Order: sequence, then C-alpha cells, then structure tokens
Amino acid sequence: MSTRTARYDVSSQRVIVVMGVAGTGKTTVGRLLAEALALPYAEGDAFHPAANVAKMSAGTPLDDADRWPWLDAIGDWIRGRAGLGGGVVAASALKRSYRDRLRTAAPEAVFVHLTGARALVEQRMAARTGHFMPAVLLDSQFATLEPLQEDELGVVVDVSGSPEDITERALAALRRLPTPQN
Repeated sequence: MSTRTARYDVSSQRVIVVMGVAGTGKTTVGRLLAEALALPYAEGDAFHPAANVAKMSAGTPLDDADRWPWLDAIGDWIRGRAGLGGGVVAASALKRSYRDRLRTAAPEAVFVHLTGARALVEQRMAARTGHFMPAVLLDSQFATLEPLQEDELGVVVDVSGSPEDITERALAALRRLPTPQN
C-alpha cells in the first residue's frame, strides 16, 4: 500500500505525537504521516522558546523547567485540533511525565515512538545539517528516555530502513490500535 493512499482507520479525531530521541526521524516521519493521513503537521521544535534553542545549540541539555513551557505550547496546538480532525506533531516527549502533560491537553493523543540502535541514530544525527541539536546531546536524550508503557496509547516503530518504510510500519501499527469511544 502506498503511504499516499493510506487511510487512518483508528480515528480521524486523534492527534498523533511522533516521539523519540533526536535523530530518529520525527520530523521526516511526522510529515510523511501527516501527508498520508491528510492531516495538518506541526514541528515541535518550532514551539521551543529561543532560550531553549540557545541552550541546546550550546550543547547543554534541557531540564524539566525548560521543557514545561514548550510542552504547554505543543499541548495548546493539540487542544486546538480537538474536533478539527486531528493532526500530527513531532515532539521528543522523552519522559512519561511529558507525555502525561500532553495527554492533559488531549486525552486521546496517540504516540508513535520511533526507536532504533544508538549507532544508527548517531549516524543519522551526524549526517543532518542545519539543525540546532548537536550530536553531543544524544547521550542525555537516551538517559532521559522513558519508553512508552503498556498503559499508554501508542506504538513503537523501529527506524531502520527508509523514511517511507518507517512510515508504512507506523501506519500499520496505528491501524491495530483500538478505536476510541466517543
């Protein structure tokens, strides 16, 4: 099945949060998912205050206090999509508490956790250009990561292969999720 013709049969009202450590392809896969599902896309990095971008650019990891306003801004976007057919947003959402904060804005949000071998992720980070997040912060990202738990609505997708392959696996996994009760 082509990603361009895929239909999201889980729920057109859910917002999909594409999560994972830096370098897993959140932006690329998020955009492809949004295109496949004919949903609006939001780049999570665009919600960071300038101070966060400066801190990360300098190689300093963000702490929870840095992340709360960023998560709240993403939550506002998610809440704004309620009743408008859903959407897709890329956001690291590394900790359970971060995902819980996003779920406060949209209890039916579904998470697509992109995951892969550290060596592959590091290789992809080193190859990208024009991004403020330096590869030196990858260790802090993996140290902070709390994978999705069984009681969290979401899917885990391996990032090996092409962006189109990853997107196809994500779509297939999303289709297996239960339909929400309205």
